[in-house]
Amino acid sequence: MQNEAVQDNEILIRRDGRLGHIILNRPRAMNALTHGMVNTIASTLAEWEEDDDVSTVLLSGAGERGLCAGGDIVAIYRDILDGGQETARFWRDEYPLNARIAGYSKPFVAMMDGVVLGGGVGVSAHGSVRVVTERTKIGMPETAIGLVPDVGGTYLLSRAPGELGTHVALTAATITGPDAIALGLADFFLSSGTLPALAQALGNTDARQAVQAFVPDWIPPSALVSEREWIDECYAFDDVEAIIDALQQSSAPAARQAAELILAKSPTAVKVTLESLRRARQMPLLEEALDQEYRVSLRCLAGSDFREGIRAQVIDKDRNPGWSPPSLAEVSTEAVETYFADLGAAELGLVAEAMHHLNK
Repeated sequence: MQNEAVQDNEILIRRDGRLGHIILNRPRAMNALTHGMVNTIASTLAEWEEDDDVSTVLLSGAGERGLCAGGDIVAIYRDILDGGQETARFWRDEYPLNARIAGYSKPFVAMMDGVVLGGGVGVSAHGSVRVVTERTKIGMPETAIGLVPDVGGTYLLSRAPGELGTHVALTAATITGPDAIALGLADFFLSSGTLPALAQALGNTDARQAVQAFVPDWIPPSALVSEREWIDECYAFDDVEAIIDALQQSSAPAARQAAELILAKSPTAVKVTLESLRRARQMPLLEEALDQEYRVSLRCLAGSDFREGIRAQVIDKDRNPGWSPPSLAEVSTEAVETYFADLGAAELGLVAEAMHHLNK
């Protein structure tokens, strides 16, 4: 049906010609994802996959600030104080959605305009047609809040050229649209002003053809790629302390700044992140990385740094987290290994349910 729309408080579902359009609709919260939003997106994609009248799916965000700021970490903080079970269930449904998007049988166009963080990357960067703009700011900020990149982030970043993904993950850096294309997180650079016209064109034109018609003659270069020489050299190690030492000894000012950024993050999260990236690099399937991320995320949920990181950054906003342990030297190899160990009975129930969804 033409111009059909279904609305609730958090998601807008529209049909325009042969386009199915999903709009994240929490602009005041920068479209942060809730459990209900994840389930609505999943059920909508399942319905449209069987609907011959839908040839292309488009994901965008309401408001001017961005596509999605990630999961609703204020809600997650409150849930952690109540035991964290809802957060575990949220991830159980969120990660299979990331896999569904990656394997979707129809073109999935993601408008990665403005801010795209964490879970926002998960619902966009796995798409088949990923659009960025001059306003795009993409990041996986998990180490800043005592978490490890998830939603398939370790899979994507471990496959970026050289060690660019390692740099982005450990520093929790924000990158631009051209950077995202260089890292393999996006495909096309468009002017933000052309996005409404693109959405209209997608209703009756092949997705890639529609997007390519709006690609400008000149695209800004990636600033991050220009730093690749020292990034590849300094992040070549499988040991965080060795990376920090290389960064601090580098003649590049940006390298020394990167060391400072990493040292301000959760020491445990930084070490587990590096190990996660190295393991994900060897995994042929996204689903394997998502399963690993689910195990790691549950362990972060049970620890203290995740709660403390959210408190310091978002709740009290004192920007002074008390990490435990407070230094990299105090995070042993054995402690890191526990994040990847076999799960206990309670955790296994959640993982088994998650994998059932992933394998559907």
